Amino acid sequence: MDPSEREQNRAAIHGDRKAFEMIIRTHSRPLFAIAYGILQSREEAEDVVQDSLVKAWKTRWRVRDPEKFPAWLATVARHKAHDVFRKRRSVPLSEQLIEPVEPEPANTTPLDQQLHSALAALPELHRAALTLRYFEEMDYRTIENTLGLTNGALRGILGRALASMRKQLRPALASMD
Repeated sequence: MDPSEREQNRAAIHGDRKAFEMIIRTHSRPLFAIAYGILQSREEAEDVVQDSLVKAWKTRWRVRDPEKFPAWLATVARHKAHDVFRKRRSVPLSEQLIEPVEPEPANTTPLDQQLHSALAALPELHRAALTLRYFEEMDYRTIENTLGLTNGALRGILGRALASMRKQLRPALASMD
């Protein structure tokens, strides 16, 4: 983390609204990726990001080390997403049947659907790391700070996630040849 980021985090922790707004601009997409990875619903993920940022503003004083602020934000979002997921599972079956199912976009191919299924089958942390790296195109250091991982741990998680994706997608890719 460079000194300007550290100073921005420190200012936000101490109540500087402009610094916190910059953090919102910087971290909203990664937080959305984490929440979406857990919930697989755009609307719920957007709500989780908003709720997480509100909670972060209200409880920012708990963070002692400005370098850990991005990882703390990610943890808040992850916990909020898990709360929503648990509530969703506790909805009675009769109400679940009434809720509309998000339609698949009209232009999805069978390969896109298999890719989505393979991604959804990954453990949460693997899915979040993979999403941040390959869909959000974040660099390793930013992902490490966001998820609170070491470089070695992140590389291991990405390696295992990619191996799992390759294994699950091998039949679909072989049929394309």
